[in-house]
Amino acid sequence: MRRDPEFRPHRVVVLALDGLLPFELGIPHRIFGRPRDARGRLLYDVVTCSIRPPGPVRTDADFAIQVEHGPEALATADTVIVPASYELGPVFEEGVLTGELAAALDRIRPGTRLASICTGVYVLAAAGLLDGRPATTHWADADRFQRLFPHIEVDPDVLFIDDGDVLTSAGVAAGIDLCLHMVRRDHGTAIANDVARRTVVPPHRDGGQAQYIHRPVPDPQQATTTSARAWALGRLHEPIQLRDMAARESMSVRTFTRRFREETGVSPGQWLTQQRVERARHLLESTDRSVDQVAREAGFGTAQSMRQHLQSALGVTPTAYRRTFRAENDTAAAPQKVSTARATRPASASAAAFSKSSTG
Repeated sequence: MRRDPEFRPHRVVVLALDGLLPFELGIPHRIFGRPRDARGRLLYDVVTCSIRPPGPVRTDADFAIQVEHGPEALATADTVIVPASYELGPVFEEGVLTGELAAALDRIRPGTRLASICTGVYVLAAAGLLDGRPATTHWADADRFQRLFPHIEVDPDVLFIDDGDVLTSAGVAAGIDLCLHMVRRDHGTAIANDVARRTVVPPHRDGGQAQYIHRPVPDPQQATTTSARAWALGRLHEPIQLRDMAARESMSVRTFTRRFREETGVSPGQWLTQQRVERARHLLESTDRSVDQVAREAGFGTAQSMRQHLQSALGVTPTAYRRTFRAENDTAAAPQKVSTARATRPASASAAAFSKSSTG
C-alpha cells in the first residue's frame, strides 16, 4: 500500500500502571486497532507506555507484561487512556499523585483528549483534571470516589460520561462502550458499528450500571420486556404508546415500566428516544434522504422534533451532523469532531445525559 506522507493516524497512548487489569489494557488496542478509512489506512496508532523506562509492568494476574515505551510516549498522544490498576497506592488511598506519576502526566500536551476506564479515573482526579466536572467509575466504588473527591460530580448510574476533552467509564467492560463511543464520535456510526461487529459486541448497550448492581434473584417465571423491545425496534417510524408495549408482554403499564427499568436501567420513553436518535444518525450518515424524511423514518414525526432531540443528545443539528460524517465518507481526510462545542460544559452536559439514557 502506498503511504500518504500527509496522512497521520490519531495516536492513542495507553498508560500501563503496576497492578493493571490485562483485560482493560487490551480494550483500547482491540477497539482502536481496527478502524480503517476508505483507502484501507488505519485511523488510529495505538501504543502502550509505562511511567518508567521500557520494561515489565506488573498485572493483577500471574504474569507481567513487557512495555516497549516509557513516559515520553505521552508527549506524542492525541488521546491518553488510563485503565484501572489495583496498585495505585496514595492515588487511591489519599487522592494524590506520586512524584513519578505526576512527572509522567506532565508530559501530556495541552488539548490532548483524556479517558479513563473503571478506577483509572482516580489518576485523572488526583491530577486535578476532573474538578467541577461530571465523572463516573465502577458502581461499587462510586461512593468512596465521591468522598475522596467532593469537587467532582460523580454519577454512578451511567456506563460512561463524555465531557468533551475528558471521558470516564464505569467498570471493566464499560471501557468497550467508551472506546466505541470515541470511535463513533471521531468517525461516525458506520465505522464504529463495523468495529463492534468484528469485536462481537453490541454497538450500544441499553441502560446504565443500575442493571448490574446486585439484587435478589428474580422469579424465573417472571416475564421480561425483550419481545416488546424487539417489536418496537421494528416500527420506530410509527407512533408507539407505552400501553402498546405493555400489552405485548401482557402486563399492566405500571408493571411493564418497572420491569423495563429493572432490565435496561432506563424508562421505556428514554429507550425509545435513544433508539430513534441512533436510527436518525444512521440515515443521516448513509442516505441522501431529506431531514424531513429522516425525521419521519426515525419516528420523530417532524424535523423540528428531531432537531431538538439531536441537539440535546449530541450537541449538534441534523444538518451539521450529516455534513461532518458524510464529508468523511466522501474524502480521505480525517473527519472533524461532531462539534467543537463538545469541549464546553453546556454541550458536554448533553453528552453526559445522552450516555446515561442510551449508554453510547
